[in-house]
Amino acid sequence: MSVLTRDEAQTRAQLLDVHHYAVDLDLTTGDETFGSTTHIRFTARAAGDTFVELKPDALHTAALDGTPLDVKALDGNRLPLTLTEGEHTLSITATMRYSHTGEGMHRFTDPTDGEAYVYTQLFMEDVQRVFAAFDQPDLKSVFDVSVTAPEGWTVLSNGITEQQTDGRWTAATTPLISTYLVCVAAGPWHSVRTEHAGLPFGIHCRRSLAPHLDADADEILDITKACFDRYHEKFAEPYPFDSYDQAFVPEFNAGAMENPGLVTFRDEFVFRSAVTDTERMHRAMVIAHEMAHMWFGDLVTLRWWDDIWLNESFAEYMGFQTVNEACSELFADTWIDFGVTRKAWGYEADQRPSTHPVAPAADAVPDTASALLNFDGISYAKGASALRQLVAWMGEDDFLAGINIHFKRHRFGNATLADFVDNLAAATDRDVHGWAEQWLRTTGVDTLTPRLAGEGSTWRLTVDRAGGRPHRLSVGIHDRDAAGDLVLRERVWADVPQEAPLALDGPRPALVVLNDGDLTYTKMRFDEASAESVLRGLSRIPDPLTRAVVWNALRDMVRDGELSGAEYLAVALAHLPEETELAVVQGVLGFARMQIADRYVSEADRPAALATLTEITRALLRRTEDGEAPGLRLTAVRACIDSATTPDKIASWLEEGTVHGGPELDPELRWRILARLAVLGATDEAAIAAELERDPSATGQEGAARCRAALPTAEAKAAAWSAMFDSDELSNYLFTATADGFWKPEQAELTRDYVARFYPAAIAMAERRGPALAEAAGRRAFPAFAIDADSLALGERHLADDTMIPALRRQLVDQLDDLRRALRARG
Repeated sequence: MSVLTRDEAQTRAQLLDVHHYAVDLDLTTGDETFGSTTHIRFTARAAGDTFVELKPDALHTAALDGTPLDVKALDGNRLPLTLTEGEHTLSITATMRYSHTGEGMHRFTDPTDGEAYVYTQLFMEDVQRVFAAFDQPDLKSVFDVSVTAPEGWTVLSNGITEQQTDGRWTAATTPLISTYLVCVAAGPWHSVRTEHAGLPFGIHCRRSLAPHLDADADEILDITKACFDRYHEKFAEPYPFDSYDQAFVPEFNAGAMENPGLVTFRDEFVFRSAVTDTERMHRAMVIAHEMAHMWFGDLVTLRWWDDIWLNESFAEYMGFQTVNEACSELFADTWIDFGVTRKAWGYEADQRPSTHPVAPAADAVPDTASALLNFDGISYAKGASALRQLVAWMGEDDFLAGINIHFKRHRFGNATLADFVDNLAAATDRDVHGWAEQWLRTTGVDTLTPRLAGEGSTWRLTVDRAGGRPHRLSVGIHDRDAAGDLVLRERVWADVPQEAPLALDGPRPALVVLNDGDLTYTKMRFDEASAESVLRGLSRIPDPLTRAVVWNALRDMVRDGELSGAEYLAVALAHLPEETELAVVQGVLGFARMQIADRYVSEADRPAALATLTEITRALLRRTEDGEAPGLRLTAVRACIDSATTPDKIASWLEEGTVHGGPELDPELRWRILARLAVLGATDEAAIAAELERDPSATGQEGAARCRAALPTAEAKAAAWSAMFDSDELSNYLFTATADGFWKPEQAELTRDYVARFYPAAIAMAERRGPALAEAAGRRAFPAFAIDADSLALGERHLADDTMIPALRRQLVDQLDDLRRALRARG
């Protein structure tokens, strides 16, 4: 299949003006395929040759202005067209194939009740799997979508849908939108509907999840309404579509997708087991993130995929900021979670060989295959961090004024980075163009270090910078009181590079924290006295966001080889049991468990690392025995299970159905315990089958696949390997679950022979199954715990394989860089 190049897209955009699509889908033709009929009205500005894209199971008819075209002329995914100047109508009928990889029209059968559901995910170039299209973001059009569905199904789409006769549904005509934003979701949905601001709002899930959606419906809808109202306070342009539906769909690859009027979410956001407030806050942020796209991405759309960061960075920033403003009664400061989780993702991505500017040059994204590689921590987290720094630098009022100019100038059109910067510049006297060059066109992370000079009550602070970006940041100056606690003396603003050192009145600070409010994107280090204060008193820093900044600095120091994993664990043991901010506890435990214990310490030192983690979790469990802080207790229980080195305690929890002092075990905790017991060789197929009978849901199926792959037997590993790489039957979620169970540090010897087999198997599977499964293979099925020079050399040799598709190559480049870092950490 050919990928679309930027040059081809520019040529076609100059030739065509696309007016209208009439898309008719028939979902009643069976479980494997569906019918697709498309009529496209467009104008050719001149005579010329071009093509329309589609990826059919069978192409039946094609006609241009009523004249049949040769269907055998379809070359891969391109049907050639020879056009005269003027108006044209293209009509195509085809049979299309359902996918089980989350691309195109995904079909899922719920194992709980046997009900089937389908939904589209058409991002980048997957519209071609559903209907014929001139598939590029700057050929916007009006869409009329109709669907014939089985009896008992409800059809959702971008506009309000109405049921006609004989199972036929029609959706309201859309405004101008890009092809990749068209959406259909059909099945026997359970729906909760309301009205807000004169528009119909709805949330939808599969029927087996109905009780869980109903339990959270008020919270989800209240958050949706609050964010909707807050955006209308920020944006002069009103919401541009006729309804707002949110569908929680099965086996979704991303977190969510911003289809106008019908946002699709992975249905893990319909919580069927206990979750923490941080996880609820993350769901709220995703709701706000996708809603921001209604303006930035849907109303105003990128012209080409080099500007995908404009969509994602803006929505990421607005998502966190808007939840912080609109949902403050429900959740603590969202920027703490951003700093601990999302920002760390950005820092890691930006220090790999695959790093790229937030806004890459156009020639760096020559086609859709290369564009797909830029969906990473840079496009999301680093870009959002850059925008947060921009707001701190130019002021929120001017920033929003520039955004509203952008919406007004490009309403229902397309825009570029240059347009965006010009519109921001129109709202301020700041040099936004210069800022954009320094922040958006460069790679890497600056490092800032404080340096103090003086004596008595007169001190001067100089901020040393390794890097080249300007920074506007807050500096926290802390003293130590009589009880030994760190107290904030003052926060001062600093611009880096400095024109002169900052003068500080008072004694030498006990602790200086650069980027105290986490308003810029940089690594941060400590002066000698501050480093000593951190080791002694981190848990006594009063502000949780400051503590998050400090923990992130320690994380960076471990990754950079300036602090050993054992030293980090010692700090965690000393201070994490006293931590009150849940996002910090989750972030520190996650890094300590998955990176330090599993990868950064040697095999000989790993038992001690796990013992330290167990000691931390026990301290947290003792602290929460009175029933206070249930989220903290749940986090500690999860970490205790994952760090168990012997089966006795967690096996007793599974047998009794509860943790002593709570919580009772829900399905998530039961599967988590069983997976750990499988790793430890303390369960078997009979126990897994019994648990699956207890929980036959889709999540239960994934849990069973994970546990079976984790069993420490040659037979279990061979079966899991064959399911992943010798057969194409696993859906995207079952593939990921199997991959998650396969590689375990405790089973390094058992899986050693599979390390060399991974590369040819993954390359072949990726070629057969496409980018979504290629990314899953590279991210989740990679032998991450084979940490030795031979494994690194093997991977580097396979990167020279020209047959590897880009989605897999990008994952392997990143994984091998992480492997190098782990090897350095082990010394």
